[in-house]
Amino acid sequence: MSTFNRRSFLHTLKAFSAGTLLSSITQPAWSRNLQTALETAGSKPPDQLASDEDFWSYIQQSYTVSPYIINLNNGGVAPSPKPVQEAMKRYFDLCNETPSHFMWRILDQGREPLRQNLARVAGCNAEEIAIQRNASEALETIIFGLPLMRGDEVVLSKQDYPNVMNAWKQREQRDGVKLIWLNLELPSEDTGYLVNAYAKAFTAKTKVVQLTHTINWNGQIMPVRAIADAAHKKGIEVIVDGAHSFAHFEYTIPDLGADYFGTSLHKWLSACIGVGMLYVKKEKVKKLYPLFAAPEPDIDDIRKFEHLGTRPFFIEQAVGKAIEFHEMIGAGRKEQRLMYLKNYWMERVKDIPNIKLGTSMKPGFGCGIGLVHLNLPKLLPGDLELFLWNNYKIHSTNVQHENIQGVRITPNVYTTTKQLDVLVEGIHAYAKNRGGKQ
Repeated sequence: MSTFNRRSFLHTLKAFSAGTLLSSITQPAWSRNLQTALETAGSKPPDQLASDEDFWSYIQQSYTVSPYIINLNNGGVAPSPKPVQEAMKRYFDLCNETPSHFMWRILDQGREPLRQNLARVAGCNAEEIAIQRNASEALETIIFGLPLMRGDEVVLSKQDYPNVMNAWKQREQRDGVKLIWLNLELPSEDTGYLVNAYAKAFTAKTKVVQLTHTINWNGQIMPVRAIADAAHKKGIEVIVDGAHSFAHFEYTIPDLGADYFGTSLHKWLSACIGVGMLYVKKEKVKKLYPLFAAPEPDIDDIRKFEHLGTRPFFIEQAVGKAIEFHEMIGAGRKEQRLMYLKNYWMERVKDIPNIKLGTSMKPGFGCGIGLVHLNLPKLLPGDLELFLWNNYKIHSTNVQHENIQGVRITPNVYTTTKQLDVLVEGIHAYAKNRGGKQ
């Protein structure tokens, strides 16, 4: 970077980051309230703070979510808190002053600090992190970049994400790799069953195992590390889909034993829509081909996966504020709150006749995502979804995938128990109206 550009970047960065996340010369009331709440929370244990509605009401004030809709589909894509929105808008306005100058000579220079911050959250080396646009792009970079040959076997499950499954099907069709499909019985609290389902499928021809850390359909948390250990003993490489686990609950990528990992940052990290992250274990970078052409595709440099052309730099750089907000709350506090919210509504509907819960309430097997279904003939998950929307303006999503069906409920840190009380009321009313006896 030239001296002029370096000075310009540092001057701009200083202007954008003056003060802390929640303080400025004209600090708004919501920010002052949240700052006070954080100071008051102090050293209160995360499991105790999880049910402190006063504290979490101040977190809610950091969002601009609609007061007329109860959004319980944060698993699809989550809204960003105000500091993230404001940063994105500032960077967007800056780009439009002189696009080629401010995008490439100013904002693009912020990628290396961002890479360092993402690596800190992920618990890995910054030279193992590439910035992508979503989990699909990150995972397809891995799937299409691996040097597999005809007859090589890949183990995956029918409960994996559709884009991932379709990418592997393309490799099967184009390159002749052999796909070994598992059909998992979920939910499960049996670690042995889940690990053995994969381990029994491994053969001398298995080269890769595809693992979804948190199953998007029902929130099942998989024992990824145990499966990865079993795979590595046989020389099998491990790909982990972390789209629904990253910044959802506490772990580091090395904890998982992953060789490759992809996630979206616009889900549980609450970054702006359209940004993701790729992890490639350092010694694996050289052999993995980039999805988009790089000048030297076989170099040992994680940046070869970022040759995406012109892209929304303002969205990318706002990730820094999402990281600050996530760390301000605290990963442990966030995990405990999300677990508390899921179990809060599940406890209140689990005894309704014919109600079937599709997610574990035990730590380690589920966290914030939950699945519910009224198990009566001729009733479809979409019926409950529509009932909740028409009568209570609850936004959710229905799942009908393989052997998993129900309505997926995904609250977030801004969700209140009062809103979940409305959900509980709606599920009770639906069960009563559709023939359930209470």
